[in-house]
Amino acid sequence: QVQLQESGPGLVKPSQTLSLSCTVSGGSITTMYYYWTWIRQSPGKGLEWVGVISYSGGTDYSPSLKSRTSISRDTSKNQFTLQLSSVTPEDTAVYYCARTKGAPDRWYGQTYWGQGTRVTVSA
Repeated sequence: QVQLQESGPGLVKPSQTLSLSCTVSGGSITTMYYYWTWIRQSPGKGLEWVGVISYSGGTDYSPSLKSRTSISRDTSKNQFTLQLSSVTPEDTAVYYCARTKGAPDRWYGQTYWGQGTRVTVSA
């Protein structure tokens, strides 16, 4: 059974870059045809899809966050990383990584979630 765990600092200063990693165990991030996804949850916006990196390394991002978002991976560590630049307090949220199936707007089958990590943007 695949397991995912988020890691990174819980506090980021405004204008800086948020960086989180998701370490995957029980399966390879290169396995077809899975997608490795970042989702965040905040009281103001609810559940929000941030972006995804595919099993082959292709990426896709939320249109509202695209200009500030970069998702990468390290296959040797079996992990993928979210970087969100120029953060503001509105980026405060619980950030989840997940293994999904299907296109970003069309999920199906089993989705595995990490437990989430809270990130606060504050000076």
